[in-house]
Amino acid sequence: MPRKFLLITAPAKINLYLGVHPGCEEDGYHRVDTVMTAIDLADTVAISPSHELAVHTVPPADFPMESNTAYRAARAMGEAFEREASFTILIDKHIPIRAGLGGPSTDAAAVILGICQLWDIDPADPRIEEVARAIGADVPFFLYGPPAYLDGRGDTLRELFRPLTGTPVALVKPSADGSGVTAVAAYRAFDEDPAEPSPLEPLLTAMREHDETAIFEHVANNLGPAAVRVSPEVGEVLTWLREQPGVRVADVCGSGSMSFAVCETQMDAERIAIAALDEMGWWGQAAKMEKSGPYIAVG
Repeated sequence: MPRKFLLITAPAKINLYLGVHPGCEEDGYHRVDTVMTAIDLADTVAISPSHELAVHTVPPADFPMESNTAYRAARAMGEAFEREASFTILIDKHIPIRAGLGGPSTDAAAVILGICQLWDIDPADPRIEEVARAIGADVPFFLYGPPAYLDGRGDTLRELFRPLTGTPVALVKPSADGSGVTAVAAYRAFDEDPAEPSPLEPLLTAMREHDETAIFEHVANNLGPAAVRVSPEVGEVLTWLREQPGVRVADVCGSGSMSFAVCETQMDAERIAIAALDEMGWWGQAAKMEKSGPYIAVG
């Protein structure tokens, strides 16, 4: 019986470590080290064969369909495998945009993996990672499930780690609308006043040993201060999070404008998210670190 459609859960991510090296490489990009883990806040991507390629989002996007990473990923898959990428793609958006949670990247990865299944392509085919890297630096991470260390532009997988499944996280963003810090703005501010990254090896050692205390002692993001300079409200959120009871560590998500707090208990995470909404007027949500990447269901 032919497959009618695929439903794909596309999780967000947080950076346990983000180290941007000052100065650009010959390709014009910064050298980046990062350790990322997926969380259970997720978009849902539906893909079905069609007579042409079309991408729709709920709520509707404020930019052309052709600029959507999911559209670009489908087109790139068609070019890489010399096939007609004729699909209708519907993305139910739950991951806030311009938040540093990787929403566009995880949607692109979901489309890539969905097309692999529809076209019976092995996701380990080297062309798959090439397509992912061409779409965006975070996309390759979302092809895998566990926490991962990546370098290069933050797009070259170096090591996978045991998941931190169930670890509670509070997510807080200054505004509930689509405003926020773009990666371009954050990197521009970083270049104006660059900072050396924190030592990476202590976190990698802690991840290898699955030592949660040490892991959360070495969470770091040297792009965070640049995001705060672009949007001082991000700094207000981060300061507030660090003052909340039950918070083990808090930092900016990627280039912002979301911040995250790793919490002692799920109750702490939910209390912080509710306080962010009700008392501070911000966007807030409780989440958990996830054990896997995109999950595909056949309809």
